[in-house]
Amino acid sequence: MHRILVDEKRWIGENRFLHALNYCMLLPGPEAMQLATYIGWLLHGVRGGLVAGCLFVLPGFLSIMALSVLYASFQEASFVQAIFFGIKAAVLAIVIEALLRIGKRALKTWPMYLIAAAAFVAIFAFDAPFPLIIAAAALVGFLGGHFDPARFLVIRARETTEDGESEPEAVLHTGGMAKAQPTWRGAVRTALIWGSIWAAPIIALILLVGPNHVFTELAVFFSKLAVVTFGGAYAVLAYMAQEAVQTHGWLAPGEMLDGLGMAETTPGPLIQVVQFVGFMGGYREADMLGPVASGIAASVIVTWVTFVPCFLWIFLGAPFIEKLRGVKLLTAALSAVTAAVVGVILNLAIWFALHVAFARLDEVRGYGARLLVPDFATIDVASVVIAAAALIAMLRFKIGMLLVLFVSALIGSLYYLAMMAGT
Repeated sequence: MHRILVDEKRWIGENRFLHALNYCMLLPGPEAMQLATYIGWLLHGVRGGLVAGCLFVLPGFLSIMALSVLYASFQEASFVQAIFFGIKAAVLAIVIEALLRIGKRALKTWPMYLIAAAAFVAIFAFDAPFPLIIAAAALVGFLGGHFDPARFLVIRARETTEDGESEPEAVLHTGGMAKAQPTWRGAVRTALIWGSIWAAPIIALILLVGPNHVFTELAVFFSKLAVVTFGGAYAVLAYMAQEAVQTHGWLAPGEMLDGLGMAETTPGPLIQVVQFVGFMGGYREADMLGPVASGIAASVIVTWVTFVPCFLWIFLGAPFIEKLRGVKLLTAALSAVTAAVVGVILNLAIWFALHVAFARLDEVRGYGARLLVPDFATIDVASVVIAAAALIAMLRFKIGMLLVLFVSALIGSLYYLAMMAGT
């Protein structure tokens, strides 16, 4: 996005792009879609933001919808299981690579390491709510930025010069919203309009099918997800996997990995995996609509409550973006939140690893903690080997993610079908 918008199209300058990115990183939800919406708004107002945001999501939405229908309809077929056998292992490698990449960026001082470790222990051993972890990290970062800014101001925008920004900024000044003056009346109006658009389907579902229907539960859960999930797609995945699999039972651990594999191999943001979770939840708890129709309806509901809030955050906050420039305490809070997200993603990586590598897991409880202990007799050596090879390919040889997924799926399919033929 940076290469096309700043370097090639020159629609926006470097400084403003980085300010927009920093603002979107402060928001809950999918930052890539929010950044696209923000830049669309900056260039052409609300209409530009709507077009940019919707078209950013639409290709992935259509792809995931089609794949979800095929997956649910043919899930038990041998060829489907064979394809996803290798993909699951590759997804584990992708999550580990993301963990290392984000950790390298976020963990630069000892307080950041402590925050990450505390977040990991809290969610892995004690099932601490993700929103509580994020709130605590933000508070620690805010206070740390006040008393010891050198150790808490970890995430910084790159230094740029005004010369590199002058020409693209002229484009903004002629037709965009770069000089929009924020007003509290406009902010209230925006909040009411987009808050109503967001809430209307949820209220309608509560009235029509009741609060305990799967459609309503999905709408409420993913609305909450849209508010509390800071730190990017992998942070959302960590919280969502825990709740969707363990608490609500909308899908199995292996299916969560399959959905992530779909999202990694289709256009659009990774967070589009929420659509697959919604589809499987609706498909599995179908009523008079039938499984596929219920899955499609649930998929649309989840997509709505996940991405509509992005328009609210951008259209409400973008006019005030200039006031956020250079606020170091907010940067310190963001640094601490990102460090906590590293701990949460580590939890996700271990959770995925256990379910990929072992067929059986035992639960051990004590002193308020809960741990998953693998039965080493059930280890799946082939999955471990594929995951390790995929990780080495990405880290050592810098092979692209899509190629790694394709090769892993091919190798996994051949192995799985060979094992099936042998039995």
